[in-house]
Amino acid sequence: MMKFPIEDAAKLAEASYSAHRITSPKVVHSCGHQDVQAHVLEGDILLLPGSNSVRDYLRYNLRPLRFGQQQFRMSDDKTEKGHSGTTWHQGFLAYSVVVFEWLKTLNIRPKYVIGHSLGAAATQILSKSYGAPGIGFAAPRPKFAKGPVKHHEKCLLINRVDDVVPKLPGTFNHMGRVRELAPTQQRPFPAHSMKHYREIVEVGQDKALLPKHWAGGA
Repeated sequence: MMKFPIEDAAKLAEASYSAHRITSPKVVHSCGHQDVQAHVLEGDILLLPGSNSVRDYLRYNLRPLRFGQQQFRMSDDKTEKGHSGTTWHQGFLAYSVVVFEWLKTLNIRPKYVIGHSLGAAATQILSKSYGAPGIGFAAPRPKFAKGPVKHHEKCLLINRVDDVVPKLPGTFNHMGRVRELAPTQQRPFPAHSMKHYREIVEVGQDKALLPKHWAGGA
């Protein structure tokens, strides 16, 4: 099982919005779907950007996204069962299926998944699908049922208490081990950006609230 430094995961999640600047590990594949951002890095690390501000998150999640012949809104509360039988938020699941099918064309099974915002919603679903360790920053709630599911322990979710996105959608639940961290200075709307999540990682590790590395619960 791959072990990854959480601080490095936060740096990659921030850099994912300008993936051409990532030098190590190198980006080897990028998804070309107009409504899905995803990158595969050396070592079969899956990197999933999302929305780097609350305003972008809300704007993105309120507009219709087209996956195949269907349109979805991430703000809807519709559900759908995944291949494993877990019931997910339909929009987040559809987003994740696009990434899953893209990886299938590359014959890649990720060894690690890292995501931010919408990418952190997909991180939860894909971490479960592949049984791979995952880290999600500013993670929305994609799982309908309460309680743990298979591979629940493999995904670490790092959320700021002053960020509204991890509280959405309100009728859904997280999939993974959630760490809600309080910053030294609250930043209600800017709090969602990866810049400020890098700060909270440092705070959490200084206070021994976060480990230095994550290997899926090991």
